[in-house]
Amino acid sequence: MREVAFIKQNKEKWLGIEQIISGKIKKNPDDLASLYINLINDLSFAQTYYPKSKVTIYINHLSSQIFQQIYKTKRIEKNRFFHFFKTEIPLLIYKYRRYMLYAFLFFVLFTAIGFISTFYDKNFARSILGDDYVNMTIENIKKGNAVAVYGSGSNWGTAFYIIFNNLMVGAKLYIWGVFGGVGSLYALLQNSIMLGSFQYFFKQQGALLDSVRGIWLHGVFEIFSMVIETMAGLILGASILFPKTLSRFNSFKTGFKDSFKIFLSTVPFTIVAGLIEGFVTRYALKMPFYLNLMIIFGTLSIIVFYYFIYSRIRYKQLINDPILPEARFRATDK
Repeated sequence: MREVAFIKQNKEKWLGIEQIISGKIKKNPDDLASLYINLINDLSFAQTYYPKSKVTIYINHLSSQIFQQIYKTKRIEKNRFFHFFKTEIPLLIYKYRRYMLYAFLFFVLFTAIGFISTFYDKNFARSILGDDYVNMTIENIKKGNAVAVYGSGSNWGTAFYIIFNNLMVGAKLYIWGVFGGVGSLYALLQNSIMLGSFQYFFKQQGALLDSVRGIWLHGVFEIFSMVIETMAGLILGASILFPKTLSRFNSFKTGFKDSFKIFLSTVPFTIVAGLIEGFVTRYALKMPFYLNLMIIFGTLSIIVFYYFIYSRIRYKQLINDPILPEARFRATDK
């Protein structure tokens, strides 16, 4: 079928769907589901025969919008908090999974820059961490407690301070994404270079293992949250730079809504990281080595499973749901 004939044949239906999306026409959930399935068939046809056409992009957009109308009518679990982490976040992570890959790759690159810079310049750590901190840490290493800095202050006082500080860092990583994503990358650069320099500094002092035993007790949740917060910032920036078929404002609204939810998902991990730092890290070198490993790899397993594995599992569980067909994710995938 020629593209012109295809458009002429379906034009009235698509205009009717626009009316439904705008709220001018009301439909019950069954009618919406029927329209959605019909629209997905149109999208599949257009993707096959007119893959580079504007009509394919247009139907793609309609598919995502009509899905939102269906989703709003679908019953949500009584426990909204549980539903948020069980379903909403995994599906958003899957939808924007390539942004998570970008954030992770930039994190590795920036951390490597800090590591290599400290390797070639012995004074680099001082320029990044400050003379006072470096001198204090060297004294602690000489005394046999490389992570003694985490033992200062009260448990609750330290935990609250760290939680507040890390939430502010996370907010900056996310909010600065409004500058086209560049702001998030700049904030990530600052923190990652500091991490890389910090770790190689301990290696220079012959205390790398001690630092790992202490820092990564809380660092797994803290650092991985930083990567996800950067991911959220990149999504926010992309919604402004690349609106596609939407107006820039509507694209920003959608990007903000999705990215903010992803940012919120890191808050529990940030809080737990602060509690570990306040109550556990101070005893890092006093506890058995196997306990260090259990906590480090335990927290690593939790966050990797949730963000890297569970999102795909949850997606596969829902693709057979009549309200959440696989085509929905293709239609809304960025």
